[in-house]
Amino acid sequence: MPPAPRLLHSRALLGLVLCNALWALSFPLVKGIVFAHAQVLPGSGSWFVTACVIAPRFVLATAVLALILGRGLADLRRSEIKQGLLIGLAASGGMLFQNDGLQFTSASTSAFLTQFSAIMIPLWLAWRHRRWPSPVVWLCCGLVLAGTGVLAGFDPRTMRLGRGELETLVSSFFFMLQIFALDRQDGAGNRVLPVTITMFATEAVIFTAMSFATAPHAADVFVPWTSPVWVGCTLALTVFCTLGAFTLMNKWQPFITPTEAGLIYCLEPVFTAALALFLPGLLSGWGGFDYPNETATFALLVGGGLITAANALIQLRTQVSPPQAA
Repeated sequence: MPPAPRLLHSRALLGLVLCNALWALSFPLVKGIVFAHAQVLPGSGSWFVTACVIAPRFVLATAVLALILGRGLADLRRSEIKQGLLIGLAASGGMLFQNDGLQFTSASTSAFLTQFSAIMIPLWLAWRHRRWPSPVVWLCCGLVLAGTGVLAGFDPRTMRLGRGELETLVSSFFFMLQIFALDRQDGAGNRVLPVTITMFATEAVIFTAMSFATAPHAADVFVPWTSPVWVGCTLALTVFCTLGAFTLMNKWQPFITPTEAGLIYCLEPVFTAALALFLPGLLSGWGGFDYPNETATFALLVGGGLITAANALIQLRTQVSPPQAA
């Protein structure tokens, strides 16, 4: 007997919270990869660094899933390939602009602007359904943006719309498309692993091609593999932030509404802030670069509390109204 809808919904929420916790590892790991890359290939262009951060994790993740699926690769359905391609293309756009933009703006500004996908989702749904979101939804979106701003130490007086900020806003648009690609009704019967391997393979092809296209010399693509720190961070990024997080996302997000998903994904900065208290120092000690730990502040409690309150509020509303109305 399948689980009751409420139980399935609760499992989906827990799965996506864990997904956020795994994604939170990606920020310090990516910073470690960038520092290690600079040690072996100083002066690399930003697009080449971006491609070298992203391509290996998806190449390795695709290979792992191919081994798991084995002969099942021949049984991929057309709808699974289609959905995986759409998710992969949207995720590629988001990661491309987010990772490159992060090299031209502060981490706090990037963390804040990325969460605009939570605002874009209800706006898009309002336009598509010709129905304005409820005040509760807008309140939750406002709490999330306020919480992220406090958590990141965002100061609007210092922000300018330069390359980094514009690229980060573009990335939030692509992340919104990724959420909607998972919500497509024609993918309701698709299996998780076939969709996920198609998604990974799409990103692997795009960013591997980008690596060679942006490399000063083709051989430079393989130079980072000589750095133990780069390899270690890349493997961790593959196992936890790629295989783990995206499999959870693809499995559980279809059981909740896009609006809920956008708000839940805003928990990522809360987990990231907690990890930043100790993980940068560990990576610095291992890699020999300067990446200091952050310190626990009142802003962490306030920002995390606002984001958590927004998610609790939207779930409370879901308990007393139809999920599709959220």
